[in-house]
Amino acid sequence: MPTRRVHHLAAATAAATTALTTALTALGAAPPAHAAGTVHLVQPGESIQQAVDEAGPGDTVQLLPGTYRGSVRITTPGLTLRGAGPDSVVAPGDAADGNACATAGHGLCVVGAGAGPLTDVTIEALAVTGFRKNGINASGTDRMTVRAAYVHDNGQQGISQEKSTRAVITGNESTRNGQSGVFLANAVDSEGGALTTDGTVVSGNLLTDNRIGVTVRRLRDLSVEANEIHGNCGGVFIVGDEGIPRAGALNVSHNRVVANNSSCPPNPRLDAIQGTGILLTGAEDTTVAGNEVSDNVGASPMSGGIVLFRSVVGVANARNTVTGNHVVGNGPADLADRDTGTSNSFARNQCAVSEPAGHC
Repeated sequence: MPTRRVHHLAAATAAATTALTTALTALGAAPPAHAAGTVHLVQPGESIQQAVDEAGPGDTVQLLPGTYRGSVRITTPGLTLRGAGPDSVVAPGDAADGNACATAGHGLCVVGAGAGPLTDVTIEALAVTGFRKNGINASGTDRMTVRAAYVHDNGQQGISQEKSTRAVITGNESTRNGQSGVFLANAVDSEGGALTTDGTVVSGNLLTDNRIGVTVRRLRDLSVEANEIHGNCGGVFIVGDEGIPRAGALNVSHNRVVANNSSCPPNPRLDAIQGTGILLTGAEDTTVAGNEVSDNVGASPMSGGIVLFRSVVGVANARNTVTGNHVVGNGPADLADRDTGTSNSFARNQCAVSEPAGHC
């Protein structure tokens, strides 16, 4: 278990203490005055899904420490699912139990209906581990918060969200997942123009030992900031294509992206990945600023510190700004523009080697 986990989940510990006190009080008393709704206490051996199904908008489902078997599907607006810290563990149960989330292979599913997005769901201070696909899987949500979760050893994405707006994904640890620690997209299984997220924020997360730390695919108006990203095959991937609107209008700032040097084989969409810090491919109007990007070294076509690279369909990056970054010790280059776009700018970056020369 990473030694830095204690720092990134420190907020979870404080929150868990308060949450646990609230939960224990709920055993024999009404919820405290500040609670928005009813607290539904769940103890090990009991069903989280049953408590979620019984809860109404504004209610909290509170987990005590322990392991809870089975996937959970949330469709109630304003619901909070809260653990007592990383010792409240959601793990696989029987995939044949009739739960659609379990059948799909995910851990926690937050699902909006066709009539509109599911609003104001919060998942916090718990662990999700061992699922065949995604640990936390969300679709069709608005103002969803995932905070102080420990999401690890899941087969695909750690935290995944599509077709969603105004999310806050903060203070989590996502590690040893088969694909991305955090994955955000307009749609996972279909093409189309980039979705505007209206200000989704991915901040203060620890993302280690995944294929990619953070992947943002075909989205606009989103920030990736102040995350600790190391030990993956790639750090931050901003991915666009020929869809209109284009992916872009993004902010990647003040992240620490260090030694993402694991080696991952190619897949149908991407070449092999190793030693990539921050990658932009097929993106426009994106700012990469104030990041520490160091010691990302590899031999793949996308290796390097901050890299502009051709998209899989040949769309060039356009009007992106790479400025004020500390980019050192990366190989084969600290800054690499391997794309055909000509309107991207590099300024005030501290680096030793650029490709082509002159960007440092």
